[in-house]
Amino acid sequence: MHSISIALERLGDFMQQDIPATPGLRHFDVSFPLNDAFDPLAWLGAQIAYPQFYWQQRNGDEELAALGAAEHFSTLSAARQFLNNRHACAETRICGLNAFTPEQSHLFLPRLLWQRTGGMASLRLNLSSNVSLQDDARRALEFLQQLQTIRPITTLSSQIVRETHLPARPEWLSLVSQATDAIAHGEFEKVVLARATDLHFDQRVNAIALMAASRRINHNCYHYCMIFDAQNAFMGSSPERLWRRRGTLLRTEALAGTVASHADDAQSHRLGEWLLNDDKNQRENMLVVEDICERLQHHTQALEVLPAQVVRLRKVQHLRRCIWTELNLADDEQCLHLLQPTAAVAGLPRDSARAFIQRNEPFEREWYAGSAGYLSPEQSEFCVTLRCARVSHTAVRLYAGAGIISGSVPEEEWQEIENKAAGLRTLLLMD
Repeated sequence: MHSISIALERLGDFMQQDIPATPGLRHFDVSFPLNDAFDPLAWLGAQIAYPQFYWQQRNGDEELAALGAAEHFSTLSAARQFLNNRHACAETRICGLNAFTPEQSHLFLPRLLWQRTGGMASLRLNLSSNVSLQDDARRALEFLQQLQTIRPITTLSSQIVRETHLPARPEWLSLVSQATDAIAHGEFEKVVLARATDLHFDQRVNAIALMAASRRINHNCYHYCMIFDAQNAFMGSSPERLWRRRGTLLRTEALAGTVASHADDAQSHRLGEWLLNDDKNQRENMLVVEDICERLQHHTQALEVLPAQVVRLRKVQHLRRCIWTELNLADDEQCLHLLQPTAAVAGLPRDSARAFIQRNEPFEREWYAGSAGYLSPEQSEFCVTLRCARVSHTAVRLYAGAGIISGSVPEEEWQEIENKAAGLRTLLLMD
């Protein structure tokens, strides 16, 4: 018998206990032995309950799979208020997405949460009610009884029938020139412009299968997947941390500056060395560092900026500088609004760059360049939602962006977004 079946059985037994008919928040945990081939992503993919959320930390040490919602939150502020008002225990986790416009979120307290830290895993069932935990326990038991048995993840098999870009290449080149003109006139120092690529297929695209394929091949990335319902999902594999909080200790980073990667290690190393010494890319990265430090300085203790390093991914390489500090107050809502969107995904100054984006990009960013992860009273971690796709039945929208500063060359920026989008595009176009 699978370990998930045993854990679910035990949780079902807990629901038979005498649970009080009072309001409140309560959880039940079952330890989860990592002694079989259980894949939480495959388990989610077998279910017909929503929402579903999968998230894996980029070093692989932490992983979670959330199924069903005991509570929904449309803002991170509402989620944080819920944790405070319900006097939630330190490890109560709320997970999901924040949009590019951080005032909008899709966060939820999972009905079921599988989580792994290192070699330890557990399955948690959450009860929450403003009226009666006993009534919610009955709903939870019905939820458990409707779960499906785990099955292997299917392979991607759809064939593309049409592909379009927003903006198309001529309009993109013109938009980059427009941005560099605005920079020359002092409107802003940097703006990050994005492109949406719409791929239409001959049959439904399985978002779980796309997530599994990306997880298998796109290393050194956060992997995240939100399944809203049977037709709609948002997923990706991002190299960039927005923040990690442990108590009041905070880690964030500036990930900006890009060059192509290469399958040959020696050639990839040469490209990485060029990136470390290229003035344009170093300036782009330092603009992000300075902006983050300026935003954090009145809310933290001393800020430590680590030396630049090259992050090598499958299709591209990036410059990264990590920033470590301690918060004056462990406040995730404050972290979100201070850090998102960073200059790495919007520009600098933030307000004027966002205004340019709003006026000129021919699509809404929605969840692109927002964040995905979890928060709890004890800790939180969110990645920036890059290298991502919105899946809607037979259509997939890919997103990619490039930082435009003084000296940016439109043709080179087009090639950069081509390289970035290739991380998922190549998976969808494999025979």
